[in-house]
Amino acid sequence: MINQAQLKPILAVIVVGIMLSVLILTLDKPSGTSAHPEDSANTETTTENQPDTGPRGGKLFKEDDFAVEVTIFEKGVPPQFRLYLYEKERLIPPASATVAITLTRLGAPAQLFKFKPEAEYLLGDQVVEEPHSFDVVIAVERNGKLLHWSYSQVEGRIEMPDEMLNSMGIELLTAGPAVIKPKLKLPGEIIFNEHNIVRVVPRVPGLVTDVQGHHGQHVKQGDVLAIIESPALSDLRSQYFVAKKRLGLAKTTYEREKKLWEEKISAKQDFLNAEELWQEAQINMEVAASKLRALGVKPETHHQATDFSNFVVRAPISGIIIAKAIARGEALKEDKEIYTIADVATIWTAVTVYPKDLSVIHVNQKAKVKATASNIESEGTVTYISTLIGGQTRTATARVELDNTDNKWRPGMFVNVELVSEEIKVPVAVSVSAIQTFRDWSVVFGRYNKFFEVRPLEMGLSDGEMVEVLKGMTAGDRYAAGNSFALKAEAGKAGASHDH
Repeated sequence: MINQAQLKPILAVIVVGIMLSVLILTLDKPSGTSAHPEDSANTETTTENQPDTGPRGGKLFKEDDFAVEVTIFEKGVPPQFRLYLYEKERLIPPASATVAITLTRLGAPAQLFKFKPEAEYLLGDQVVEEPHSFDVVIAVERNGKLLHWSYSQVEGRIEMPDEMLNSMGIELLTAGPAVIKPKLKLPGEIIFNEHNIVRVVPRVPGLVTDVQGHHGQHVKQGDVLAIIESPALSDLRSQYFVAKKRLGLAKTTYEREKKLWEEKISAKQDFLNAEELWQEAQINMEVAASKLRALGVKPETHHQATDFSNFVVRAPISGIIIAKAIARGEALKEDKEIYTIADVATIWTAVTVYPKDLSVIHVNQKAKVKATASNIESEGTVTYISTLIGGQTRTATARVELDNTDNKWRPGMFVNVELVSEEIKVPVAVSVSAIQTFRDWSVVFGRYNKFFEVRPLEMGLSDGEMVEVLKGMTAGDRYAAGNSFALKAEAGKAGASHDH
C-alpha cells in the first residue's frame, strides 16, 4: 500500500492533466455552459480501503452512486486496462467520464495511461506489462467533480534486507553491455551425402550370368557391375535391326521410284507410296532405337550372336558400393534394386541440436568437426537445419557438409561438432546462472532497495555464461546472482498472486 507522501506527487500530475482536459472541454462548450474546476478541487475523494469486486471480476471503486470497475484483460491480446463505469449499479456509456491511471513499479518511472471509449468500456492506450506488481492511482473527472482512488498489488516480490544476502549466498550483479561468444559443442555422426546416393536397377528382366561388383568395392562411373542374359533385350535389338534393314530397303525403293517418276516412266502415285513407306520405316527405326537408348544401350553398337541378349549393368556414378542384392544364376525383374552406390567425395555430419541451442546455430555457419576416437578433423559449413523437433528425441538435426576427397571420413564415425561464431557486443546482458523460472516465464530477480522482484526476460544470444536481454531489464539494473534459487523458493512460499 502506498503512503500519502508517495501519493502527493502522483496526484499532482494527474490533477494538472485532468484540469487541462476540463479547461479544453470548457473552451469547446457553446455559450451558456461553464465548468467549475475550482469546485472540483473541493470535492476530491481518496479511497485506500480494499476495493470490492465488480460484476466483471475487477476492482470496484465507489463514490455515492457512481462507481468505476478496473479490470486487466489478457485473453488473446496483450494485457490491457479495461474500465467500466456504473451509475446506481447500472452500466453507463464509457464517455460519461474522463479517466486517467498512473501506474508505478519498483525501479521504474511512473507510467500514465490514457483511455478512450471502446464498445461498453474505456480502453487503456498501453500494454500492462508483466509482472502485475505495482501501485495504481485512478483519477476520474465526472460532471465537474474530481475523484481519485488508489490500490496496490504485489506479485513475485520478496522483502530481504542487505544483511541477509551474504547469509543466503546471494550475490548482486549489474545488467549491462557484454560480449557474447556463442560457441556450441554438439554431438554428431558421419553419414552419407544423401544427394549422392544412387540405387541401381537392371531395367530389363533376365538371368544373371556374371557379377563383378561387390559390397564395399570402390567403382568408377561406367565400370561393369553385372551381366544379365535378357530375352527381352534380345527382342528389342532384333526389332531395331529389322527396322534398320527395312529402312534401307524403303530408302532404295523411294530413290528408284523418284527417278522413274522424274523421267516420266512411272506414275506419281507409285512415287508417293514409296515416299510414305520410307517415312514409316524411319519412324519405326527411331522407335526401336529409343527403346534401346532408354536402357542405356547404344543401338549402333555391333553385337555378336553370342552376346545379342546380354545386358551390361554399369556403375552410374563413381563411389562405393554400400548395398548389393544380386547373385549369379538369379532371375531378376526389371525393377529390383540390385546395387546402391554412394559418392563419398563429400559427406555429411548429422548434428544433434537441442532446442535451447537453436537460436545460436544458423545456415552457412562455420563448424569444426573432430572424430571422437581419432585425431581426424575438418572444417565445414552448416547447410541445413531441420524445422521440426523429433517426437522421441526432442532434438533437431543440423547438417554440416565436409570435403572427403582423401577418404579420411567414414560413415558411422562419431564426432564432436564445434560451431564457431563471431563475438557479438550486446547492450544489455545478464548472467545465465541468475535466470530462474517463475510461472511460465524466464526471470531474474531485480533488486530495488530492500526488495527483490521478478523481471520476465525476452532473451537473445547466449554463450552459456552470459545471455543477451532484449526486453525486461535495462543497463544499470541490479539483479540477484549466485543462489538466486533461494529467492524463487521464497517467492513460492509467499504465493504467486496474479490478481486482476
